Amino acid sequence: MNPQHRRLRIALPLSLLATALAGRAAVPASEPLRSTLITDGLEHPWALAFLPDFASSGRMLVTERPGRLRVVTLDGKRSAPIAGLPPIYVRAQGGLLDVALHPKFAENRLVYWSYAEPEPGGDGSRKALSSTAVARGRLDLEALALREVQVIFRQAPKFGSPAHYGSRLVFARDGTLFVTLGDRYYRKDDARTLDTHHGKIVHLRDDGGVPPGNPYAGRRGALPQIWSVGHRNLQGAAIHPATGELWVHEHGPEGGDELNIARAGADHGWPTITYGRDYGSGNAIGEGTARPGVVAPLAHWVPSIGPSGMAFVNGKRHPAWNGQLLVGALRARQLVRLELDGERVVREHRHDVGARVRDVRQAPDGGIYLLTDESNGRLLRVEPA
Repeated sequence: MNPQHRRLRIALPLSLLATALAGRAAVPASEPLRSTLITDGLEHPWALAFLPDFASSGRMLVTERPGRLRVVTLDGKRSAPIAGLPPIYVRAQGGLLDVALHPKFAENRLVYWSYAEPEPGGDGSRKALSSTAVARGRLDLEALALREVQVIFRQAPKFGSPAHYGSRLVFARDGTLFVTLGDRYYRKDDARTLDTHHGKIVHLRDDGGVPPGNPYAGRRGALPQIWSVGHRNLQGAAIHPATGELWVHEHGPEGGDELNIARAGADHGWPTITYGRDYGSGNAIGEGTARPGVVAPLAHWVPSIGPSGMAFVNGKRHPAWNGQLLVGALRARQLVRLELDGERVVREHRHDVGARVRDVRQAPDGGIYLLTDESNGRLLRVEPA
């Protein structure tokens, strides 16, 4: 987000306006957070996924944006990079992004990852064509290699921008896959059309095919993978542990970060309906903040916190946080914790981390882990102080 903000304010959902002054509330004071360093020396880490034997081995997969996938353990050990990744476009926001395990990983050993894919034969320049892609492969842990690698999805069309790739991977309860995609920065007007994947969430079978029930499948001129439209740059997604619905958040420009539930066929408005402001001028973007047929966000932040990574807290390890939603904040350099009442955000808490928080995940044992987006990036375990 733009660093030239002179004041910080948060715009709250209607449920919180009673406590706000003139429609605004002060940013919540930072609350204590206890953190434990697991490892550092990671170059701009982007995502982590816990291996099924995490409880006994402490092993997890961590991506680094420059194009490395490693095994990291709770004792701080980092493996050599895992071999077998396809060519990756590494520039600005492009690189190796999210990682997720197939729901039946223990049986099939399938790992999925999203990344910026270069146009074949491209020169790697800033204006070279690229797009978000998703690949999968079978993980051979002994050899530290991916086998039978195949690309199962490519965002279309490729475009000459190194920005706004998304991208989070989330498996639904039925084993289908959601992929969040950015608008590629210069193609924001594509976000509400149906003939590109820019600014969309797509819904795939685990092999990349189109599952039954996709809202635009069979419509003339529409890409059948599209699930929802009107997004800017989604970098957080999680399945609600009780409802099974997909919750997402996305970056606004000068404000307008949004938290949403992404339902089939929903229009989330960008760039026509948004709380965001134009970089530099601060002028309003689009036609306002609400319109019939456009989904209103559950919460939004003005100016931006720079959200990335998201996890619901579930289980007994941290009872004070159980049922709440954790959001990493790049610009605010915090962990943001949201108390929920169903689909309403009723209270927000802030925890200073002192670094850009790229990802936040809850481990199978209930522990909460963060990745910091730095050249000497860290993996931290955090808990209430």
